[in-house]
Formats: sequence, structure tokens, C-alpha cells
Amino acid sequence: MSQKQLYKNGGNLNGELRVPGDKSISHRAVMFGAIAEGKTKIYHFLPGEDCLSTISCFQQMGVSIKREHDYVEIDGKGVNGLSEPSGVLDVGNSGTTTRLMLGILAGAPFHTTLIGDESIAKRPMGRVTVPLRSMGAKIDGRELGQFTPLSTRGGTLRPIRYESPVASAQVKSSILLAGLHAKGTTVVTEPHKSRDHTERMLTAFGVDVDVKGTTISIEGGQTLKGTDIHVPGDISSAAFFLVAGAIVSNSHITLRNVGLNPTRTGIIDVLQQMGASIEVKDERIVNGEPVGDLVIETSDLHGIEIGGDIIPRLIDEIPIIALLATQASGKTVIKDAEELKVKETNRIDTVVSELKKLGANIVTTNDGMIIEGRVQLSGGTVDSHGDHRIGMMLAIASCITNGDTFLERAEAIHVSYPNFFTDLEYLLNESSL
Repeated sequence: MSQKQLYKNGGNLNGELRVPGDKSISHRAVMFGAIAEGKTKIYHFLPGEDCLSTISCFQQMGVSIKREHDYVEIDGKGVNGLSEPSGVLDVGNSGTTTRLMLGILAGAPFHTTLIGDESIAKRPMGRVTVPLRSMGAKIDGRELGQFTPLSTRGGTLRPIRYESPVASAQVKSSILLAGLHAKGTTVVTEPHKSRDHTERMLTAFGVDVDVKGTTISIEGGQTLKGTDIHVPGDISSAAFFLVAGAIVSNSHITLRNVGLNPTRTGIIDVLQQMGASIEVKDERIVNGEPVGDLVIETSDLHGIEIGGDIIPRLIDEIPIIALLATQASGKTVIKDAEELKVKETNRIDTVVSELKKLGANIVTTNDGMIIEGRVQLSGGTVDSHGDHRIGMMLAIASCITNGDTFLERAEAIHVSYPNFFTDLEYLLNESSL
């Protein structure tokens, strides 16, 4: 277990950054490029461990994928062109790889076995294996296919109309990708609109996807055509520096080329509602995805209530929002966030327990947490619990603590932001110039 000493209170953060490529979009670009016909080039690809797991899995199924200096090149095999792997497919820590790939493999005429790390083994897979089985997929695994390892033997699929009990882009995407193998129209309806990167990117690859509110339809038998994908900066990664800019004294940060997909911008809405000084500049569209620059500076914040439809738009940002709330005057209530319990960790319990170590006034609820601000945090030893977003949140917290802070299992951050500490140190150094 590695330990990293973090940063002492007293500095400020200034400068410009280009955060890593969007993780969700990077995953999908590799998958869709692999099952497309022709070549696909992916620029600003995120070389995090999760996305590298996706590349490795498709390479094992016969797809030629080359990582060049500034892009990834894929020689697509077509929807029906994947080959049976000679060994198991290791998804590492990636839930996106697992669930979306199950949708692709559901119609592939060969056998596969998917395994992952200790965290993946605890994450619920029944939410995709159940609807995929109703389409005719043969999937088995631990606890009747509820958990990895999972074994698939794909074949002929039939279309379904599926009412998803959760607003989950991974569930929706898995079913839509399986629908490419089905004869007829596959329809998915969600209780709330989840991330729509799959719908947007399938369109960029030449697939006709019908979207009406929270209902998405796809016709089977369509062909994907290779294309160039320019991955915007990941707003989930940007969120850590947006919060840092708002809570660290005398800070001013500009984040370039950040994805502004409206299904992902809940963090911006929350910052604005809490009184943060944040500005969006140079908005534009790239590969069907809105992109822009974000400017944030130290702000006087106040607590709010966060729940309902906004939760799917910021579910991954709740750990850093909890830290933000410790520096806001008054009470912040986060509710309707039960989904946090089935992430890389139970993020409700983990966020609360780790921030309490630093002196936060925070308690758990059944579906979220309640935070009382404004609190001066103190140093201490904290633990990522192997969860990249917990690790980055705690690193940002160290910038405002009194005393030294030590982070156990800091290596977890490499999953989504390999250069996180380099970028944080750059902002600190820029402030000292």
C-alpha cells in the first residue's frame, strides 16, 4: 500500500490546465471503433488504467489497436468481426468496460469470460445481465450472473422494450449495443435522462439512433463506419480543480477544452447555485459533444439541497461536492443518491468517514449525506480505499487543511487521471511565481 504526503494549507492555485480526455467518451470511442468498419483515430484519448483495460480486451478479440504519440488508431473489425479470445478478459476496475462490453458480446457467436478486480467483483451486474438475457443472450456468473466472473456465449438476439429501473448510461448503452445484433427495434426508457455519450457517438459513427425524451430506440443490423474522434476534457476530472479554485484562497484557474454535455454539467449548476464565481467561455461542438473553457476563482459559498433529476448529472462528482459543502456557510443536503453505494466503494460511507477524519461536520443518510459548513479542516491520515475519486477529493482537501495530510493508496488515482498530482503541483508552483 502506497502512501503520499499531500499539500499544506497556505498556498493558492493559479494557472491554466487541459484536463485528461473524458473517460466515458474514451471507452466508447475504443469500443465503437473496434466494431466499426474501417479505421478510427481517437485524439486526446485518456490513457488511464480503466481505458487501457478496454483496449486490452478488444485486442484479445483480434482488433488491431495502436497507441501513437497523440492518438490511438483502431482497425475496426465490424459488428460481427470480433474473434473468440484465447483467455479470460480482464476488465480491471472498469464498470463501463464490463457492462458495455457485455452488450457487444451478447450477440457475438463465441464464448468469453470476464473478470475484474476486487471492487468489480462487488458491483451489481444483474442490472445488465437480466435485460440481455431477455434478448436471448446466454450469460452465467457468480450468484446467477449478478456478479463477476461472468461467462457469455453470444448468439441470435431479439429486440426488447425495456423500462430501466435506474437512470444508468451503462445499462442503457449495454442494451442499445446488443440491439445492433437484434432483428428489429430495441427500445430503452429511463426514469431520468442519463449520460447520452453513446447516442451521440453512435450517430458520429453513422448509426441512426432515435431519441425522444428519456426513450431511446435503435434498429438492429446497422453498420458503424470508422471516423476520427476528438475527446474533450473530462468534466468529472475538471470538477476537482473547479472545487479547488472555489475553496482555496486567492485562486484563479482556467480549464481548457472541457466537455459540457448537458447530462454531465450538474457540477457547474451546483457551483453556481452555491454562489461560486464560475464562467463558461468559447462554447463549441466537437463530434456532436459541446465543449468549452471553464474559469473559476475563490468564492463565498452557501449551502443548498441537492437531489432529484440533477443526481444522474453529477453522480461521480458527489465526493468532491461534499468537500465543497464543508467550505460553504450553512447546511448542504445531498439526497436521492443511493447509486453511490454501488460505485468503486460505497461512496456515501467512504466520503463521510474520510472527511470526518479531517474534522468535517458530516453525517450519512440512507440516500446521501448532510454537511454543515463552514469548517476548518485539519490534517491527518486518510485512505482512498482504492477509489480514484475519493483519492482526488482527499488530495484537494489537503490544500485547505491545517497540518500535514497523508493519503493511503494514492495509486488509485491513476485509474482516471494519471497526471493528477503533476497538474496539482503545477497550479501550486504557478501561484508561487
